[in-house]
Amino acid sequence: MSDVIQLRVILADDHITVRHGLKLLINGEHDMTVVGEASDGAAAVKLALECRPDVVVMDVSMPGVNGLVAARMLKKSLPDLAVVMLTRHADDAYLQELLRAGASGYVLKQSPPTELLQAIRTTAATGKYVDSTLIPRMTARFVGEKPSGASATVSEREAEVLRLIACGYSNKEIASQLDLSVKTVEAHKANAMRKLELSGRIDIVKYAILQGWLRDA
Repeated sequence: MSDVIQLRVILADDHITVRHGLKLLINGEHDMTVVGEASDGAAAVKLALECRPDVVVMDVSMPGVNGLVAARMLKKSLPDLAVVMLTRHADDAYLQELLRAGASGYVLKQSPPTELLQAIRTTAATGKYVDSTLIPRMTARFVGEKPSGASATVSEREAEVLRLIACGYSNKEIASQLDLSVKTVEAHKANAMRKLELSGRIDIVKYAILQGWLRDA
């Protein structure tokens, strides 16, 4: 066990009892440890800049600077940092906004503890994680809304662009990764969205989940 690299985690929640429970859970794992705690978003951002953790586990609803705003701030200051949002809200509106803010993971508070531990490990490995209880509903809704698009065919490059968009990369970042111009990336995105009848970013994320891309990103 001594050779295992431990993931450094910061907890941000305004309820000290919740933080205590999460800390016991995380510190009980052989490959992760809590290196700091914060009670609001502003403190979480400050702590993350000081500690440079691998993952921040953050409640959405906090006084002052909430989790959504803090996620945007962290994404801007520490783009490689994984941010796992913890919330009791299971609706698409929350998921959409948090993904746009740069969250790497989305876990429901009412889910089993193993869900959070898996989210920490997956996002720390530069992946994305959406609570497993949400995937069947999101997939069913996507298929129901886009029956013709679900069977459409996109090129390998178009699929690659969509996957990177779903993972939170900007057009400029995707262009750099794929050695393309930004205009070419935009063209691939537009073509893929037209073929699949996708209307926006949340549809791209739903399609990515349907394809299993976010688990392996």
